[in-house]
Amino acid sequence: MTLKVIKPGLFSSFQDSGRIGFQHWGVPVNGAMDQDAHALANVLVGNPIAGATLEMTIQGPVLCFQAKALIALAGADLGARLDGVALKPGHAIAVKPGTVLSFEKREYGARAYLAVNGGYLLEPVMDSTSTYSRGGFGGLCGRALKAGDLIPIRSSFANPVRLNIPQGLLFSPPTQPVCIRVLRGREWADFSDAARHDFLQEPYAMTAASDRMGYRLEGAPLALIQPRQLLSESVTFGTVQVPAGGQPIVLMADRQTTGGYPRIAQVASVDLPKLAQLMPGDAVRFSLIDLPTAQHLLVTRMRTLKKLEAAHP
Repeated sequence: MTLKVIKPGLFSSFQDSGRIGFQHWGVPVNGAMDQDAHALANVLVGNPIAGATLEMTIQGPVLCFQAKALIALAGADLGARLDGVALKPGHAIAVKPGTVLSFEKREYGARAYLAVNGGYLLEPVMDSTSTYSRGGFGGLCGRALKAGDLIPIRSSFANPVRLNIPQGLLFSPPTQPVCIRVLRGREWADFSDAARHDFLQEPYAMTAASDRMGYRLEGAPLALIQPRQLLSESVTFGTVQVPAGGQPIVLMADRQTTGGYPRIAQVASVDLPKLAQLMPGDAVRFSLIDLPTAQHLLVTRMRTLKKLEAAHP
């Protein structure tokens, strides 16, 4: 029982909730860039939210199901078609053997997630099936899909279950600039008043030199009060570092485990999915919140996802 890759798309890789607990060995966490969309796709087909999904970037693949399956898409609308019929994100549907899933014109967003009831049969590496392409491990042979790949899946005779998905979990075209909430970083006070003002008041654009490791932004340069030499310290998903040139970099899912650039801010975890869906040229504007607010927002979101997970029979 397999899923055959006819065309691989731009960059399609298997991701789960991440490779947790190995950063002290220098192993990145990896995992889905948009954890909300990843979790929602799993919930729609009755999988645990931590299970693997296929993350598809900008241009989706062409896949042929060689077994009956219950599938769902979430996240960006990359123009999905099932045997030529439109399939919108946020819905589960049963497919027959021989059904072809293809993607045409992208409507909005950068990353879509495909879940299959019962999951993909992948070999975990360090307790995770997430692909780390730079390290060459996890997922399917540690790489993105290639034409001709056969992906083992569990055949499913389950029927779609109607779930009441809160509107906030369904990704929709954002207005520009995208508002991203942040907390003060470790070196916030080391930046000039002008830099802190510009960071919160001026828009920053995502450049083409961005990937799963980090987003390079372009906008008003951010200067320190005086130069500093820093020891490398641990970094995390959403850490905003500022190299010597003054243009910020937001670390993403495939980030390194440590970094030595000054950290002006930390993106609130609840807004990381918004970042994951940005395209080069998209603009963001940062707003400051405190730690209790960020924690409350994240806990509320996770409780919502857990309720949806528990609601599926």
